[in-house]
Amino acid sequence: MTLDTPIPVVSIVGKSDSGKTTFLEKLIRELSERGWRVATAKHHVHEFDIDVPGKDSWRHAHAGAIATMVVSPAQFALMHDVEREYSLDELAEKAAEAGADILLTEGFKRVARVRVEVSRAERSSELISTAEDLVALVTDVPQDIRGVPVFALGDAQGVADLVERQFLGGPNARPERRGAQREGSDTGSHAEHLPIESGANDGN
Repeated sequence: MTLDTPIPVVSIVGKSDSGKTTFLEKLIRELSERGWRVATAKHHVHEFDIDVPGKDSWRHAHAGAIATMVVSPAQFALMHDVEREYSLDELAEKAAEAGADILLTEGFKRVARVRVEVSRAERSSELISTAEDLVALVTDVPQDIRGVPVFALGDAQGVADLVERQFLGGPNARPERRGAQREGSDTGSHAEHLPIESGANDGN
């Protein structure tokens, strides 16, 4: 776990146009393919509208609805105004309520506590984080930072290995492994084995 959040929170940070989104997409896919349930949060400094102008729910909101919900048999979305920005702890709680094992965030550079920085030479060789803040660095710039693992820009597998080992309990803690262990331990016993479920512009 990371600090006192209900599930681990790992923030992908870096300067704009450093490749954060591209790397995060790869990391999400890598962890998801291992069976982990991943939630994400993207930080914006300005107001945003994820709805599509002209669509029914957009029309509801612009007519004055304080909250709009879109519901289908497989999905649910809720949009509403807030009085203040949610903290990372609050976002972790929401991700956990949604059944996530881990929350990966993009941005939040001012408040991120567990940070993986992405740095690309084409953008800048200077980092925005100190060595003490980093759990890993993803870069195409030669770096030798004591105590900080360094990965190539495309090495989502290596970072996933680190995240899994350091924050998720290792490969044996993967959800499908937990399920197999529960089934294997239920021999001749009628005790109920409950699933173990952890249970949620740029650059600020």
